[in-house]
Amino acid sequence: MSIPETEKKRTRRSVEERIAEVDAKIEVVNQSIAELEAKKQAAIASYDGKIGAAQERIQSLKSKKAAILAPKPKIKRKPWKTKKQMIQDIMKQAQKAGMKPQEIAERLGLPVEE
Repeated sequence: MSIPETEKKRTRRSVEERIAEVDAKIEVVNQSIAELEAKKQAAIASYDGKIGAAQERIQSLKSKKAAILAPKPKIKRKPWKTKKQMIQDIMKQAQKAGMKPQEIAERLGLPVEE
């Protein structure tokens, strides 16, 4: 078996050249690790933000739940009165003040039938 002259013989590399090549490969792998770490940190930051937003939502829902479980006391309102009841109250107050029905009618400008 003879080697054609057009083919070159493989040159032998020195130990230092082979070590330099391995060191270059190690450096490339280290750079890719650094890039992956950067991506990992970005992803972690993104998920931390999402987790924080979800926790805020949970807190708002808990406050809504607490508000539902402990409703505010209702304000007591005065009962509604009809017009007839209001007029009767006014008449009672006027009578307590010492006015007679005729005086009340005169002040209102109403004719009094006796």
